Amino acid sequence: MGRQWLHSKKEVNANKRAKITSKLVREIMVAAKMGVPDPAMNPRLSLAVEAARKQSVSNDVINRAIKKGSGTGDDAVNYELVAYEGMAPHNVPLIVECLTENRNRTGSDIKSMWKDGQFGSKVSFLFDYVGIVEGTHEDAGKDREEAAIEAGAQDVEELENTSEEQVGARFFTEKADMYAVADALRAAGWNVTTAELGYRCKDPMQLPEDAHAEVLAFLERIDDHDDVQKIYPGLA
Repeated sequence: MGRQWLHSKKEVNANKRAKITSKLVREIMVAAKMGVPDPAMNPRLSLAVEAARKQSVSNDVINRAIKKGSGTGDDAVNYELVAYEGMAPHNVPLIVECLTENRNRTGSDIKSMWKDGQFGSKVSFLFDYVGIVEGTHEDAGKDREEAAIEAGAQDVEELENTSEEQVGARFFTEKADMYAVADALRAAGWNVTTAELGYRCKDPMQLPEDAHAEVLAFLERIDDHDDVQKIYPGLA
């Protein structure tokens, strides 16, 4: 979910890496704003900090982001989460989540970039809002289905671009169970990399190769906007 449609792009240039870092830093700020500014007491913040460190974001940058988000820094910023929905090319339902300090500017930008689809069409009823936990296990023979059942997840699928020495999985949970499932997976030896609420399409679409490529190009263009945080296409 969220960004797995991009996982096939293994080469990430410097500009894309900078954008990824920017999104990680904003997630830290929002997590600090929504809970206590202490990763040990704020699961969402803990995961955001862990993800940033895996992308080599410095401790100074992380600490400044926590101060900004919690309002304790000199340059505190008030970000809000805004979701836009509509149809991508070939009538693929799409939800785009943005973190922005200027809702009007972001909305105008996203609308202008959505010209090849149908911006504003109501599609949220085509998705379930669920907990999404991603992780890897060093035992390449680990059974994903068994792990999902033992951890209390509702469903599981293969995680893209996992090394042959590991097994990767994306677990779907009830919203209230997300952190409990993440904790259970950690206790079972899983390296949990993501635990977040997000959208899962109920009936993802299969498209011919050329149409699929056209939709991916559209999604990449949307994703390149600095305020875009998560993208949820109804695409198989």
